[in-house]
Amino acid sequence: MEMKERINQELRNRAPEEVTELVLDNCLCVNGEIEGLNDTFKELEFLSMANMKLSSLAQLPSLNKLRKLELSDNIISGGLEVLAEKCPNLTYLNLSGNKIKDLSTVEALQNLKNLKSLDLFNCEITNLEDYRESIFELLQQITYLDGYDQEDNEAPDSEEDDDEGNHSYTHKYDDEEEDEAGPIEGYEEEEDDDDEEDEEEEEDEAGSELGEGEEVGLSYLMKEEIQDEEDDDDYVEEGEEEEEEEEEGPRGEKRKRDADDDGEEEDD
Repeated sequence: MEMKERINQELRNRAPEEVTELVLDNCLCVNGEIEGLNDTFKELEFLSMANMKLSSLAQLPSLNKLRKLELSDNIISGGLEVLAEKCPNLTYLNLSGNKIKDLSTVEALQNLKNLKSLDLFNCEITNLEDYRESIFELLQQITYLDGYDQEDNEAPDSEEDDDEGNHSYTHKYDDEEEDEAGPIEGYEEEEDDDDEEDEEEEEDEAGSELGEGEEVGLSYLMKEEIQDEEDDDDYVEEGEEEEEEEEEGPRGEKRKRDADDDGEEEDD
């Protein structure tokens, strides 16, 4: 796929001024020149043109907001001065796998005042004696060369670099999630406590009902016993009355007989 066609495909129905990242790796460029890329891509911050057989950067448009430029695995041998003119705010530049042979070619990068990281590995220049010391001395604004600083400390990868810009936002977002999760967890605990309280209340109510039932049962039994005792007393009183009547019966008859006998004696 040619470079122009690839650019149109990568736009995805967006206007060029809306694009901040553009990856054109492995497409074909005519005569080793940049084509189809123009000044309308004014918001572009990341541009990758790796393995495109580029030999010249002369047609590079002005991209003042461009921060990262990938040009690895091409056949660029010079003309780097155009970068400072067209992309003055570059912080990362990858020229690895190109035809750069000597320090004079790299010297043109001194005007990239914001450049922090430069990759030149797999270029012939890396075979020079004291290559690293010479580059750091020549380009004093850079911090990392081929992924390492002067003390051989490895540079953070590009993903970490991107994360640094969003670190405060990510941290804030995590805090918000924790804040949101906190009340939810607390709410669950509160629900658990409420459930336990409800269960305890139900148990208390059940116990209370049971206690009331027992009290009612006891009252009923006591009442029954009292009633039985009263019935027994009534029965005893009735029995005593009958006995008294029986005792009075013979006594009456005896008194009657005695009275009759006394009458008969008087007649005589």
